[in-house]
Amino acid sequence: MTSGQPRRGGGARLAIVLLVAALNLRIAVAALPPVLDDIERDTGVSATVAGLLNTVPVVCFGLFALATPRLIRRLGMERLLLAAMIVITAGTVLRLLSPLVALFAGTAVIGAGIAVGNTVLPGLIKKDFPQRAGLMTGLYSVSLFLGAAVSAGLTVPLEHASGLGWRPVIALWAVPAILAAVVLAPYATARSTAGRTSPPPARLKGLWSDRLAWMVTAFMGLQSLGYYSALAWIPTLLEAHHMPASQAGWLLSYSSFPGLGAALVTPILVSGRVRRARVLVVMAVALCACGYLGLAAAPVSLPYLWLTVLGLGQGISISLALGFIVARGRDAGQTAHLSTMAQSVGYLIASAGPFGLGALHDLTGGWTVPMLALTAMGIPLLLAGLGASANRHILSAVAPARPDGDKSGIPGSSGQRVRSVAGPPGQDR
Repeated sequence: MTSGQPRRGGGARLAIVLLVAALNLRIAVAALPPVLDDIERDTGVSATVAGLLNTVPVVCFGLFALATPRLIRRLGMERLLLAAMIVITAGTVLRLLSPLVALFAGTAVIGAGIAVGNTVLPGLIKKDFPQRAGLMTGLYSVSLFLGAAVSAGLTVPLEHASGLGWRPVIALWAVPAILAAVVLAPYATARSTAGRTSPPPARLKGLWSDRLAWMVTAFMGLQSLGYYSALAWIPTLLEAHHMPASQAGWLLSYSSFPGLGAALVTPILVSGRVRRARVLVVMAVALCACGYLGLAAAPVSLPYLWLTVLGLGQGISISLALGFIVARGRDAGQTAHLSTMAQSVGYLIASAGPFGLGALHDLTGGWTVPMLALTAMGIPLLLAGLGASANRHILSAVAPARPDGDKSGIPGSSGQRVRSVAGPPGQDR
């Protein structure tokens, strides 16, 4: 039995452990936007500064993802994922303190922990579930949406029901991270004791000059820019049109539910077919654009329609983005390196979104221009997605020659190119 083939019965348990960890990769971030108006009133900060608060974790996603390969070499993927849950817990508790700097510092610590988890999980999926990578990627995407939906929808009701104020309520979201650390600890310890931890990924030359890797990275970054911009500002946009804060938070949470279904179904629909992957890229861009335009034109007239459409587009987008990362790597090592590149550069691209929208709002005094700007970002997103759908692995065009003189560049290929999956993982066609 290889490390990539869990024992019968153990595979389901391992899947649950990884998905519980994945739930925490959005919870603490999604808890802030519904109480953003409260934060502005309590601290006196402007919308631009509040947007910076929403930008901090996304910047950290990018910066700390770059450090993840070195951390993997020191700790292994399993123990590093456990450490990430502990860091997320610490950052969430830190936001309980009253100085404004503690709110920013705690959010940065959370971002660092999530960055590591974001980068490690695709590699673990590739290693432990090579034959079910498509299903696991879909479930991973669903976990991200579910975590965001729960915290976005319950933060304001918990604040009102408890009367504790926004600081203690957002600190309560440390509980799921503690639970994740508890279930991860035996998994990481058992792997370490048995000597079955993930081997350090070998250094990968040529990745940063590979066109396909850049397409995957651009798609990851641009879809994340749209997602985190909407996550940060949709409740504020709706409240600006006189919608109660609790309803605005619920609507943000509601948008995740169409995303759940879309994220789960997308890998099944693609199943290795280039044409389907490209059609879904076009659908995702079109759905997001319709959602943004609807929120710009009539945000409180048909909010459920716009957020259903937007949620579907976001669900397809994130599932494709994560699927491209898993599918384009030939093995767990390549996947870990591609995940680092896509999530470091990608999230640095995405970090311009929340801050930029807040600045555009302050500049124009409304939300029409910011929503139109998000709509325009669909053009480069479409181009990147079509490029990322290419039917091959990264570095296929520049792989080294084999020692026996075969210059195909694909070990074991006997001179024939090995075809990669076309979209999120599925059967090679």
